[in-house]
Amino acid sequence: MEEINTEIMESTDDFKVLEEELLPPVNEFKRFIRVFFRRKVVIVGFALVVIILFVAIFADVIAPYDPYRQNLQNVLQPPSAQHLLGTDALGRDLLSRIMHGSRIALISGVVTVLISASIGTVIGVTAGFLRGRIQGVIMRITDAIIAIPALILQLLIVSILGAGVTGVIVAVGLTLFPGYIRLMNGQVMSLRENDYVLAGRAMGDRKWRIIVRHILPNAMSPLIVMMTMMLGVAIMAEAGLSFLGLGISPPTAAWGQMCREGYRYLESLPLLSIAPGVAIMILVFAYNMVGDGLRDALDPRLRGSLD
Repeated sequence: MEEINTEIMESTDDFKVLEEELLPPVNEFKRFIRVFFRRKVVIVGFALVVIILFVAIFADVIAPYDPYRQNLQNVLQPPSAQHLLGTDALGRDLLSRIMHGSRIALISGVVTVLISASIGTVIGVTAGFLRGRIQGVIMRITDAIIAIPALILQLLIVSILGAGVTGVIVAVGLTLFPGYIRLMNGQVMSLRENDYVLAGRAMGDRKWRIIVRHILPNAMSPLIVMMTMMLGVAIMAEAGLSFLGLGISPPTAAWGQMCREGYRYLESLPLLSIAPGVAIMILVFAYNMVGDGLRDALDPRLRGSLD
């Protein structure tokens, strides 16, 4: 009986080896594309991001009017053939200002996320790899920063640095990086116990070499997903500060600041606030959907369930 079981196990192993040899190698890029675009809502989100990016790049060409040119004889006009979304209190074309405002939204969101992700990654990797007292101190400081409401901290930083693109980017970036610290700290603590890291240590690799060659590449997937998700958060934070009058200063075309200018005319011309508000909503929605698609494509557990 034992001989029969042994023969069955050997035949099963031979079959698995033969199956692996016959199956074509999996193209990871094709699998990523297939899983990423599996859901229609992700396709819609990705298309919206591409469209908004195109509008931001070529706003000078496709915008029907100069967004900063005033025409006091044509103020607060309703939508018409000449001005598809109407004009504001200074006679400026609303559609043109929304198109140019997409630049501020994209620049502030991307730069803010890059700054916060860079700072958070460096600190989080350091804490997770060194552990001990250094990790304890870093994580307690991180918890203290997270305990402070983000809006209050942003208002404090902007009031110190002053309104403007730079002040908004620094304020929002400094309130987002604790999340990256916690993420990377957890990833490093999990990855540092893997066999390839232990093998690197046994071979005498330096700590920075182990971090760069083994830990960071394997921690990039959740980091990329979080960065994509945080783009929407950064854009909402910039719009909120601009709406409160502490963000992007006029006459620069910024969606949050345009909502602030238009709320005084909600009864007579509500489109002045609704149009830039819808633009913010669409861009945040698009980033969130792209983030969901990246999570599905990069997470091995979700990717396996969708294949």
